[in-house]
Amino acid sequence: MAWGARILCFVLLTAGAAHAAKLVIVGGEAGPAHQETAQAIVTEFERQRVPGLEVVQLKVAEIRAVADAAPTLVVTLGSDAALALVRLEIRAPVLCALLPRRSFEEVLLAGARKASSEFSALYLDQPLARQIELIRLALPSAKRIGVLLGPESRRQGRVLSTLLQGGGLQLVEASVAGGEAIFSGLRRILEDADVLLALPDPEVYNSNSIQNILLSSFRARVPLVAFSPAYVRAGALMALYATPTQVGAQTAAMARSVVQGKALAPTPQYLQEFSVVVNEHVARSLGLSLDATRLAAQLRRKEFGP
Repeated sequence: MAWGARILCFVLLTAGAAHAAKLVIVGGEAGPAHQETAQAIVTEFERQRVPGLEVVQLKVAEIRAVADAAPTLVVTLGSDAALALVRLEIRAPVLCALLPRRSFEEVLLAGARKASSEFSALYLDQPLARQIELIRLALPSAKRIGVLLGPESRRQGRVLSTLLQGGGLQLVEASVAGGEAIFSGLRRILEDADVLLALPDPEVYNSNSIQNILLSSFRARVPLVAFSPAYVRAGALMALYATPTQVGAQTAAMARSVVQGKALAPTPQYLQEFSVVVNEHVARSLGLSLDATRLAAQLRRKEFGP
């Protein structure tokens, strides 16, 4: 579906109703992730056969059209769309999706707002507790968890340390500011850690640094647990992440409650659906046999029960 087009996706059972709900989706980019997420939202509503729902898709450049559309709910995809909406006065609640927790907090700060039933989020990043549990399941002998902390991820160090201590694990951390500091910090971590956990931070993990980080960890036989399947393809042992389809499905579930008359959940949520991917070559080189599907299923049972 092309962004910017006003699209009546479907109207069921109450096609002539005067008070049909209207969902406006604002996408920040025309990239595959945004398009796939938007399509997943629409597909989920079609599957659930929500009656009398009109869906409109807009670009950030068309943000002024949101108020004119008189939406029941606005869903933003990505940080740019969320930032544009937080500065726009509209009467409808806003659900921000496809952005990490840190970005949402920056959006709230920019708009001098707090998370509420009028402006909430579905976080893209994975909760730290879930990432730790993945390491525990896949690498039960790993007791020292290494982390490179940059400007954006540094504040997670204390939370991560508390979580690890509660599970009998130890944090091996190095605070870095980018450039050569990354690799001096990495060397210290690889000397002491059993596994390297990558946290999303563009000052640490980026196109300039990732190959050297992966190569160094591979040579030191310290597996890297990443947040992106692209890093797994490049040489990380495994990653915990959410697909655009998973993001879209949960966004649609949250949106459905609103268009059916319920309040938007005021507390931002983490994704309940997620995926695990394993680099089998790296696993074999470390003497490991890991099943990504089984690991994901075990994680779900640990967190949500049978």
